[in-house]
Amino acid sequence: MALKNIEKQLNILDYALSSLWRRRAKSFSILLVFAAIIFLLASFQMVTQSLSDKAKQVLAYTPEITLQKMSAGRQEAIPLAYREQLAGIFGIRRVVPRIWGYYFDEVRLANYTVMGMELENMPEGARLDASLANGKMPGPEARGWVFVGHSIKEALNLDERYTFSLFRPDLTLKAFTVSGEFSRDTDILTNDLIVMNLADARDLYGIPAGLVTDFCVYVANPKEIDTIAKKISTALPSVRVLTRPQIQKTYQVVFGWRSGFGSICLLAALAAFVILAWDKASGLSPEERREIAILKVLGWETSDILATRFWESLIVSGLACILGMTAAYIHVVYFAASLFRPVLMGWSVLRPDLHLLPRMAAGDILLILAFTVIPYLAATVIPAWRSATVPADSALGG
Repeated sequence: MALKNIEKQLNILDYALSSLWRRRAKSFSILLVFAAIIFLLASFQMVTQSLSDKAKQVLAYTPEITLQKMSAGRQEAIPLAYREQLAGIFGIRRVVPRIWGYYFDEVRLANYTVMGMELENMPEGARLDASLANGKMPGPEARGWVFVGHSIKEALNLDERYTFSLFRPDLTLKAFTVSGEFSRDTDILTNDLIVMNLADARDLYGIPAGLVTDFCVYVANPKEIDTIAKKISTALPSVRVLTRPQIQKTYQVVFGWRSGFGSICLLAALAAFVILAWDKASGLSPEERREIAILKVLGWETSDILATRFWESLIVSGLACILGMTAAYIHVVYFAASLFRPVLMGWSVLRPDLHLLPRMAAGDILLILAFTVIPYLAATVIPAWRSATVPADSALGG
């Protein structure tokens, strides 16, 4: 009995394939539109997951705790004297002061991120020279040496030279010499970054002695991050304490929100496609109605006609999924998700040239299938059932 049912379904499948081939122009057009919808949805999912993985990978080397002084809900300079109060908290390995801010280039209409640190005091596992593609870290007494990201080097045309100047607040120029360039693997954080000595950053921004923008706190045991963060909050109530997991979660939320916004926009296109499929399936042509009537005269049951429609829809949706997801993978890997980068990468003019590796979990694939294949099957099988219940003599007579 089971073998007979399998043979019957194979015959129905063979008829469904021949039916799709007879209407190949219509089937191919639906396939292309369906594949395009899946391509857009899958691309968003792949890009979001890839960016989240990339951010998590790069942020693994950031400080475990970052301290910022807040006043009236805004960040302000934090006194270096706070460093002494942190020295008494057990579990803190190193406290590194930092000065960072943005520098607007009026010529190129781009913002650079400038960061000054006591590079020689950073723990060995977090040293910035480990992420350099070329060059080396200068000594602690060296002044005027900087590390730059890839886009900074291109924006300042540093291929043939190694020196450039930036304006201080009083519009006097401060000269710098490039000592190294960050690796492209860290572009998500270092693409628009200029790292320099703490004293040079203080001079560039005109920050008074004894003040910095924040502290980078490195702990001995990563499992005690939350405990040490609570101790710091108790000792310094006016300081905002940011932990590495909080920063990682922020990146994931930002990417997820941007992807969700884009996906909602794409759902409108998906809804339009489902409505179109429903309209096309419910409005069968006279030839299709006559075909159904002839099949019923030949002994086909309504369930057999529905099975034919089901196989047709499953073949189209299956091919559309394969084409759409394959195109999405190629789009993300070989074209760096160029269609969606302006949406997901933010407002910056200097956007990193990321090399993303797509990773889709089984839940993401099932989500895409639930939003695309199931509505399409419903939009084709249900109207087919309505057409199959029409008496054969009335269809032949029309």
